[in-house]
Formats: sequence, structure tokens, C-alpha cells
Amino acid sequence: MRIAILTFDGFNEIDSFVASYMINRVAPSGWKAEITCPGPVVESGRGVRVSAQQPLEFAREADAVVVGSGKLTARVVADRGLLSRLSLDPGRQLVASQCSGALLLARLGVLGGLPACTDRQTAPLVEAAGVRVLEQPFFASGNVATAGGCLASHYLASWLLWRLGGRALAEEALAYVAPVGEEVEWTARALRTVGIFIDESALAMGAWQR
Repeated sequence: MRIAILTFDGFNEIDSFVASYMINRVAPSGWKAEITCPGPVVESGRGVRVSAQQPLEFAREADAVVVGSGKLTARVVADRGLLSRLSLDPGRQLVASQCSGALLLARLGVLGGLPACTDRQTAPLVEAAGVRVLEQPFFASGNVATAGGCLASHYLASWLLWRLGGRALAEEALAYVAPVGEEVEWTARALRTVGIFIDESALAMGAWQR
């Protein structure tokens, strides 16, 4: 499985790094989550510079795509040249967004009529794009998921791992990052939050695609 973590200038470090770390920490052989950017280097909203592991076009061939957020997302979605390099297909990919990443999914038409989770600052922009914003940290329907709030990023990683590799893999990843002394409660809450959006019977038959 190849997972693209879309990361743009102005990105939020938590959004990109938590997802990539959790996935790569437990990734079976042949799996890899990679920071995917429009240029060779991107700079976060707080000045952290990161080298791209994959170009933006990698998202077209990835098995799953996580769209990270950042303070310049509104500028990203207005850049027609940049958007022309992206092609996301929830018919054959898992597609997820963190916070303002929902704005990009809306702009690309990925959400369709689905509601979305996002951060409070971005919510007015997402609503202006015709998307109903939910007052909750995580939502998924079919192959599309959205999360709202920086610390909801572990929900996206857990959802991807569960959908692609099963509940046990998601639970293993959560065990690595759970606060000491709170492992049982913290992991159970994450699995409960994500699990209500997963059809285990379909996964058991190998139908991860809708």
C-alpha cells in the first residue's frame, strides 16, 4: 500500500507528521506513507522546512491519500495550476482530509453531497463551498473521511490502517502513541470513534473499495 500525505506550504506539522508516523510505525512490508508536495521543499506555518518524498502527482497512483491542512489552504485551492496536477478518485482510493484539507476535497468535488469535519477557523469557508460542517471530530462515508481539530489526526491514521489492514493494525499503531497510563481508555475511544464508520463484514470479504 502506498499512502500520499499531501503537504503544502503553510502546513500544520501535527497533521502531516502524526499520520505519516502512525502508518509507517506499523506498516507491513510493501507499505509506505510519504510526504507528498508540489515542490521539492515546503515550509510549515511555523517555519519548519521539509523535503518532499514524492511529487504531487504521486497522489494519482497512491492507494490512499491524506490531505493535510495549513494556514495557506485557501490559496492552494485557488491555484488552478496546482489543482491541475491533482486527481483523486474515491472509487479506487481511500481519501481523507484533516481540518482545512476538507476545503481542497470540496474544491476537487470529492465530497459530493457528503458533510465534513474541519477546524473552526476553516468551517465558514467549507460551508461557503456548499458543504455541511459537522460538530464532531471524525466522519467517514465509503472511501472518504474527514477530521476536524489537530489532535483528531490519529483518527484519520487509525481509519486508514483499519480499512487497509484491519482493526488489529490500527490498534497496534494507537498503542505506540497512546499516553502512558491512559492506553486502554485512549485507544478504546479512538477505535470507537472510527469503528462506527467501518463495515467489518465488507472488509472480511475483501471489499475495501466501495
